[in-house]
Amino acid sequence: MGSNYIEAFSVALIDAALDKDEAVGREIARSLQILGSHNPGLVLQACHRYLTQQTKLSAVHRAVVLRCMETIVKEVGKLELDVARKVIALASAELTRSKDVLPQWQGAASRLLVALGCSFINEVMEEVLHKFQPGILPHIYVVITLGTLATANVYGMVPFLTAILATMLPMLPMAKQDSMKLAFTTALGHFSESILEYLANLDKAPDPTVRKDTFSAEIYASYDVLFNAWLQNKDPKLRISVVEAVGQMSHLMPPDKLEEQLPRLIPGILNLYRKHTEQFHITQSLCQVLDAAVESGSRVLETQIDSLLNGLHLQVCAPLDYNNHLAIKNHNELLRCFTVLAFPYTDRLIAFLLQKLEVHNERVRIGALSVVKHLVNSASTQLENKKLLILSGLKLMIQDNNSYKVKWMLAQVISTMAHHEYLQLEGGDMMVEFIIRHCSLPCNPETPKPRTYDPEEVTEENLRDMCDNILTLLSTTVKPMQEVLWPYLLEFVMPLQYLNALGPVCSSLGHLAANCNPVQLSYEGRDLPTPQALLTRLLVVSSFPYRGRGRGPPALRLLHVAASIVHPRLADTWDKQLPPLIQCLEENSEESLAQRQWEDKLLLLLSQSLDAICLDETWICQLSQEMIRQLPQYNGLPHEKGFLYKCAGVVLRQMNNVDVVRKQLRELLQRVQHADALEREGVAVGVGFCATTHLDITLSKLDDYGRSDVFKKSPSLFHILKDKSDIDVERARSTLILCYGYLTLHAPADQILARVEKDVVKPVLSHFNTKVLGIKVETKDLTIKLSLMKTLTLIARAIHANKKTHPYIFTQKGELLLFLQDWIRAEPTDELRTPIRLHAITTCTHLLKLELPLGPVEIFELIKVSINGVFGLPPLATDQDKDESAVELKEREVLYMETLSALQDLLKQILIQDLCPDGLAMVFKHLEGWITSPKAANRERSVVTASKVLAFYLEKLNVRTMVTFHNLGLLIGRLVPRCTDPVESVRRAALDSLLTLLCIQQRYAGFAHDHRDESVDQLRTLYHILDRTDSQSLYRACSDIGQVIAKCLPQGQLHPLLLLLFEGLLDPHPNCSSAASVVINTLVRIRGSSLSEQVPKLLSLLHTQLVSITQEKVKGSVLQTISLLASQNLESVISYLLAQPLPFDRPTGEMWRALAVDTGLARNVLELLIDRLDKLLPYEEHRESLLRKAVVRQATMQPLAITCAVTELLSSPASSLTVTLLHPLLFSSLLLRVGCTLGVRPPRDPHTRGSSPSRQHRTLDVCGCSVDALRTMLVQSGNEELLRMMRDEGGWELMQSPDNHHQGVAVLARAVAGTSTTHLGGVVGRLEPALVGPYEGHRVTVAAFFGELLAQRVSSDLLLTSALVGGLLQSLVDPSPLVRQLSVRGLGNTPLGAAAQVHQFSTKLLSAMITGVDEKDDPHDHITLEAMSGLSQLLGHLQEADVEPILINIVLRVRPFFEKDRDEVRAAAFTVFGNLSRFGDGKSKQDFMEQVHSSLVSLLLHLHDSNQDVVKACKFALRAIGPLMGSENISAMFRKHLLEEATLYYGEFINDLAKNMIIDFPEKINFYIMGSVSFFKSTRPEIRGNAAMFTGFLLGNLSQIELQSVSLEHVCGAIVMLLRDAVPGVRIKAAEALSLLHEL
Repeated sequence: MGSNYIEAFSVALIDAALDKDEAVGREIARSLQILGSHNPGLVLQACHRYLTQQTKLSAVHRAVVLRCMETIVKEVGKLELDVARKVIALASAELTRSKDVLPQWQGAASRLLVALGCSFINEVMEEVLHKFQPGILPHIYVVITLGTLATANVYGMVPFLTAILATMLPMLPMAKQDSMKLAFTTALGHFSESILEYLANLDKAPDPTVRKDTFSAEIYASYDVLFNAWLQNKDPKLRISVVEAVGQMSHLMPPDKLEEQLPRLIPGILNLYRKHTEQFHITQSLCQVLDAAVESGSRVLETQIDSLLNGLHLQVCAPLDYNNHLAIKNHNELLRCFTVLAFPYTDRLIAFLLQKLEVHNERVRIGALSVVKHLVNSASTQLENKKLLILSGLKLMIQDNNSYKVKWMLAQVISTMAHHEYLQLEGGDMMVEFIIRHCSLPCNPETPKPRTYDPEEVTEENLRDMCDNILTLLSTTVKPMQEVLWPYLLEFVMPLQYLNALGPVCSSLGHLAANCNPVQLSYEGRDLPTPQALLTRLLVVSSFPYRGRGRGPPALRLLHVAASIVHPRLADTWDKQLPPLIQCLEENSEESLAQRQWEDKLLLLLSQSLDAICLDETWICQLSQEMIRQLPQYNGLPHEKGFLYKCAGVVLRQMNNVDVVRKQLRELLQRVQHADALEREGVAVGVGFCATTHLDITLSKLDDYGRSDVFKKSPSLFHILKDKSDIDVERARSTLILCYGYLTLHAPADQILARVEKDVVKPVLSHFNTKVLGIKVETKDLTIKLSLMKTLTLIARAIHANKKTHPYIFTQKGELLLFLQDWIRAEPTDELRTPIRLHAITTCTHLLKLELPLGPVEIFELIKVSINGVFGLPPLATDQDKDESAVELKEREVLYMETLSALQDLLKQILIQDLCPDGLAMVFKHLEGWITSPKAANRERSVVTASKVLAFYLEKLNVRTMVTFHNLGLLIGRLVPRCTDPVESVRRAALDSLLTLLCIQQRYAGFAHDHRDESVDQLRTLYHILDRTDSQSLYRACSDIGQVIAKCLPQGQLHPLLLLLFEGLLDPHPNCSSAASVVINTLVRIRGSSLSEQVPKLLSLLHTQLVSITQEKVKGSVLQTISLLASQNLESVISYLLAQPLPFDRPTGEMWRALAVDTGLARNVLELLIDRLDKLLPYEEHRESLLRKAVVRQATMQPLAITCAVTELLSSPASSLTVTLLHPLLFSSLLLRVGCTLGVRPPRDPHTRGSSPSRQHRTLDVCGCSVDALRTMLVQSGNEELLRMMRDEGGWELMQSPDNHHQGVAVLARAVAGTSTTHLGGVVGRLEPALVGPYEGHRVTVAAFFGELLAQRVSSDLLLTSALVGGLLQSLVDPSPLVRQLSVRGLGNTPLGAAAQVHQFSTKLLSAMITGVDEKDDPHDHITLEAMSGLSQLLGHLQEADVEPILINIVLRVRPFFEKDRDEVRAAAFTVFGNLSRFGDGKSKQDFMEQVHSSLVSLLLHLHDSNQDVVKACKFALRAIGPLMGSENISAMFRKHLLEEATLYYGEFINDLAKNMIIDFPEKINFYIMGSVSFFKSTRPEIRGNAAMFTGFLLGNLSQIELQSVSLEHVCGAIVMLLRDAVPGVRIKAAEALSLLHEL
């Protein structure tokens, strides 16, 4: 290979650089660069020589090499001059070798020259200028190189530019191709940029005498060609390059020439906008030209200003793509152009922009506004005396109807102007009004606008939110704006068009008022609201505080800080009252705030405020007038208007001037819009408030209003055809009727009750029933019906509330109740669309509270009508319209719930009037039919209602004398089945009802109110059980219910209770009938002695009866007889049951399970069955057919039936005690049964179900039956941890698999040893004989079980080790390979479970393991792997004397497995080697260390194995042998870096290790290197790669003297050969290895 290895490596890498794999190519290039960074001269010369010699090398390959050379030059910086000259000559030659333009190749050569030019500018220029001769058009990349050099080395290139420009100028006309023109243009731009940078930093320049005029002539001459000739070219890239260069050149042109060219230059650049979509470079060039022109004081520019402004404005108006970075830069450059022009042409620029603002075009205005905004910020000095002019222009624009986009930009301009004190001037208030006006945009538009795909779209919400933010910003952060905004913003509180802006306006006013002096408020010349108007507005908008974007809290805060403005005496009151109200709003949301209570708080605030200023009657009168005046403003806001009516009523209540009260009351009634329900309610409440202190005046005004023309209409017999005016009259009547109701409620009782029927009820009914042509006609209008019922309810409430102080008999009660029942009957029962039922029932409830109670017949009819009217309705989901919205559905759901609640209140009111068992029975009589309804909704309503009624009965019950609760049994009997109803709410309500009934019984039995019965309390614990749906939980709950009832029920009630429970057995719902049967059985079991019933009849029909019974709970009484029969006739019963067809049907299984109830019986049955199972043949063997030699195993019938029977019997929870008593017997027999049924087919028997064998296979799995029996037995043993382990590790599935059965048995053994050791000795004793038994399945099962037991401590603790080891040693010669494998595994586990006894069996165990390693009949290394794993475990517990004689023998047997293909074998071999190191420090140390050094390379290479288990094994082995190697550094490295779970940085570790190996084992290095090279031919790619790296690290860290002992020719040649490996990863490692050899 030669002596110069660096050169050889370089050539090899260069030769392989064009690898087809990109990653390999990158790594080769990196390696070459690393070699070059250490040996730049050698590598660059190698590259030079390679490229020079390989003349036919592809252009792509040459480009790769040139790029590597460029990187080396950049990293090194300085080179030897002769090397630099060679590389410069090479790059220059490569640059022009081909006349064709090949950018990848020639670009790499150009960049190499540029990199060299940063340090060797003279040499590079000398070479390049040879190719840049006057009169000869150069290669295009020569020009490109000169241009790039100009910017890369400014100070070095500028001195050459005079000559270069002189040579280049004559060449420009010679350039015919666009690519050449582009190269010249780009170079001239770079030259100009370089000159400008040089001139800008003359203090750093080598020649500070250089001036701009030095280059002006050449630059202008170049400009002439570029602008006048090439700018018209069709190539867009060339035009852009020209305009870029012109921009740079404009600063270098002579001022007079620039002045001369401006009339052509500026239009020329502007014209390019039409030809190019990418405009940034055009704008940037234009800005540079303008900057140069302004800097030189150009006068010609003034003649171009108009076209220039129009052109720039046109570009500014273009839509802006904010995702395009260049587009944003272009926009900013355009704005910068305006800034440049603002200095010399301020007046013309402002006039131009204002003119554009007058144009009614969206894009034009947005563009002009964006310029204005930019100039206000960037040219504030020039615009100082133009502020009024700009404001006047914007004032005119504001008055136009602009689009949202224009308004968006205008709002931003206003915000910017505010920061520069524009708004303090005349016209600034209009700007503020503009912002507030757009804060008022609608919050929730009724009809959403169609979606657009305009990225610049501005919605109402966007504009409104921005204006909100601007207003907040101006009022809080811009201090000069405070004097503008205060108190000006108060003018926007009252106008209705600004209602939606009240939130941000009030927030701003609150902040301003806190910083100003609100007491000194001047109204002169301002349209400020009066104190009364301000209070009214803010109070009303606070009534619904979360509307208008949460305007309530800001409004109340403004009230708080402006208390002195409203009235001087309010400050103290509001200081106490307003903060809690504001806090309430902050702690709630629109959903959680109780609206009615909130309104009451505000009305109380108003009342307390009026109390504080009660002496100022004039102010209060003005407040009342203001409230009346503001009413029309809320015509479209019924909620707020309704609240204002209430406020007006509160004010009238506080007034003493009766004349004003009459006048204001009349105006209140006249201003009502009767069609709106909220207004009707609001004015009625207000009238009621007024009546509190002015009853007579209020009654008089209502009477006058009722006689007014409002209620007059033309009589007609065809009145049913109502016109609009008729409807308005009905609404007016509704209002008037409501007013009478609230008047009665709020008026003083001593004044109103005596007059209620004459002055209230009579006019109310007269307005409800009208006369047409003398005939009395009842209205059908829904509104007036609802108003009448509401009024009657209010009247009843008023009478009842004062029954003690002012008793009154309402004589019209009965008539009104009948009237209301007719309305309930008239309502359709197929839907609930109106609240008629709700209000009618509610009104009936309140009327019932009044004196003159109803008779039984009337009560019966009222209950019947009400219940049928509510319970008869369909469920909410079934009567939903297709067009019904979610809001409407929610409203109807609320109506449903309120109607049901109203019915319950009615029943309670009826019950309170007859609180006795008969009264309860009367109410319950109407519920019974609904309680057993097949419809879930009916049952739910009725049972829930029953629960509520019974709870009310108990609450009100006060037993004074001993009374018999004679219908208790009937009530309980009807409710018990519902405790397991399919509907959860029904179950809970039924249990509530039972609890209540038992508590009522205790009361009647004479117990005190606070008496607690433990039995009854037990029922309270059942609620969580009833929440479940599983039958077992419900069964337990019903049983507990039955026990409590049996204890608490009087004897006389037992019989009627059972009768109703028998009816419950036929309940259409299975759960309910089951509940009835459970309670019946419980009652009979506990109190059956008092009944004359008998137990089951005929024993021979039990099977048939079980088949016919469908309800599981009913079967209990039948199955109780099975255990009695079996205890007397065990043999016959067992024989009968075993003769049943397999698989057992459901009744047969139930009969087997019944035998487990009695423990003694169950034990006898199981002993008999197991005895038969052990004695019978498990299967029969026979050929499948005469043509096939394969032998099949078929299960025998009797053992299979016994297995199934044991499974059924043990599946009963009652068998758990029996399992405990017979655990060893059952476990061992069933485990062996599993082993001998693997792969066994079902038997052929006439009793098996199905006729074909295929069906038998599908329906009966013999091994599955055995596993089920064992699993069922363990379930009943109660060892949950064992079962969890089996379940989590898949033990049951593994046991059923013929291939993995032994793994499942091992899982079982591990679980038994860890959780159930009590019976383990007995189990081992019963299993041991099976190891030498005739059945292979038994032997496999026991070997797996014993082997796993040896791995557990319990084998030693229970003194089972000797038996287990002895049994497995016998099995080492078993004919079955699987049994031998399991035996070796088990013996290898001995140290795990019996470490203290290993020495006792050491010789036998070692012999067994070595035999396993040498196993010949083991093609897949299964036994070998087990032997090595066992050997590793043994070695940790043996003494040196046990191992020393055979130590080297073991090592030699293990080492061949280091390179096995199977990962597990390699890992096991490395682990054994590591464990053997424990004995390497004895007599055989020298021999052992020879083996260590021979194995070290393999260990280190596999330390980066593809398998993590192998890696961990190698780490362990290296940590173990480290202390034996005699190197503290190496041992320390192994301990520190080779932690099992730690991440190993393999390259760094091997590099550091190689250094220490060289120091500590210099004599072994050549041995290590040659050993590593031998792995270059490994079949595993990762090992080949690791070997290359290891070799590279060793060679790279050797000194020159040490390298002399190494066969470098061979080693380096082998590494180079790896560059041609078929695997990319290996080639990468080889290249990396070569990069490490930079010191060779």
